[in-house]
Amino acid sequence: MSNMQTLSILVVEDGHSQREILRDFLKDEGHDVSEAESGEKALKQLREDYFDLLLIDYKMPGMDGMELLKGVKRINPEVDVIMITAYGTVETAVQAMKAGAADYVTKPIELDELLILIDRISERRVLLKENEILRDELGRKGVTADDIIFRSPAMNEVINLAGRVATSKATVLIQGESGTGKELVARLIHTLSPRSKKPMTVVNCAALPESLLESELFGHEKGAFTGASQRRIGRFEEADGGSLFLDEIGELPQPVQVKLLRFLQEREFQRLGGNRTLHSDVRIISATNRDLKTKTGEGVFREDLFYRLNVVAITVPPLRERKEDLSPLIDHFLRHFSSRNEKEIEGVLTEAKDLLLKYDYPGNVRELENIIERAVVIARGSLISTKDLPFYEERLSSDNEDRMGRTTLKDSVEKLERKMIMEAMEKTKNHQTKAANLLGISERMLRYKLKKHALK
Repeated sequence: MSNMQTLSILVVEDGHSQREILRDFLKDEGHDVSEAESGEKALKQLREDYFDLLLIDYKMPGMDGMELLKGVKRINPEVDVIMITAYGTVETAVQAMKAGAADYVTKPIELDELLILIDRISERRVLLKENEILRDELGRKGVTADDIIFRSPAMNEVINLAGRVATSKATVLIQGESGTGKELVARLIHTLSPRSKKPMTVVNCAALPESLLESELFGHEKGAFTGASQRRIGRFEEADGGSLFLDEIGELPQPVQVKLLRFLQEREFQRLGGNRTLHSDVRIISATNRDLKTKTGEGVFREDLFYRLNVVAITVPPLRERKEDLSPLIDHFLRHFSSRNEKEIEGVLTEAKDLLLKYDYPGNVRELENIIERAVVIARGSLISTKDLPFYEERLSSDNEDRMGRTTLKDSVEKLERKMIMEAMEKTKNHQTKAANLLGISERMLRYKLKKHALK
């Protein structure tokens, strides 16, 4: 059996033979399968039984697939749905996805393709269940749902991996752009670890000059350097029994890299100006917004240290790659800053929400937080409008440019896309599979693009 877990599946299809083929195939794959020949019967079964997944034929007499999908989501929004549509009906598929379908397949159904989609849904459901258990555990340790907010599959995987690695002793390297929430992930690992009763100590490696950083981490003896009037305990000693989070580890100077490597190998160190060997039981979690692999190639970062730090790597995706997290984050920051500024902000106007959802956030979650805080502070009424957003002026000026007849980036991209598709179709003598391979996209995506650009 190829999938991750047994799913309870309801096949909704008015054609008897098609229904039987799907039922037998999915049963052979180890799933629990029920059938319904109409939308009305499917809703009745859904009210009486639990299902993980519904396979719905779009074209059925009486209640069609779209009506059924909406009905399903009203009864239980957690149920996954795969829509079965006629070949080439991209609009139908897009409508279904917008209404909450997880995916779609086209007739005639490729059973292998269907299995891949079901495996993906199964994998995601396993993740969600594990993350529910994680949230419960965090709740018991006093971490609320407001401390970590996400809805996207990408962040689901990050949180899941953090939860699994937390109970081990492994050194973790968290990678990601500035403002993505790397420290939040580090705190999650510490909170779920057996070390959670002790504090997590944080050191920003880029914030201190080399001489001070060494003393900050390893401590110093009295008279170790000018101005060292008394002994200082370093963060390694302070964090004994807990976790030490080294942020921006890529900025660590070479001499400090050597000392850190020795600690990771031998679990021992010396204070600056001292000769006594000290030991500390501390877990190292580090983070970087740089590509450390490239830095090792350039000789700036020690390769042996990189491998010691990178036992488990967790990459936190940028906000532009997990747009599903935008809405819950916007709502959270609105509540937070409204209460902090003692303002009654009820929400965001549609046009402003549209701007917020379309923006790419080069500064990630931190930038979104700043934008919402500013909006709450300057808002005149109880709703955030476009005028309260910093990129409102930018949009105005770009709209003016459009009106002056200049080409927008979107137009240029679409023109280039159309040209490349035409060339690929010409080269392959209109063979869609070959053209799709040439362009590096799926055949389904190519069919959609051909329709979008009105290319026959």
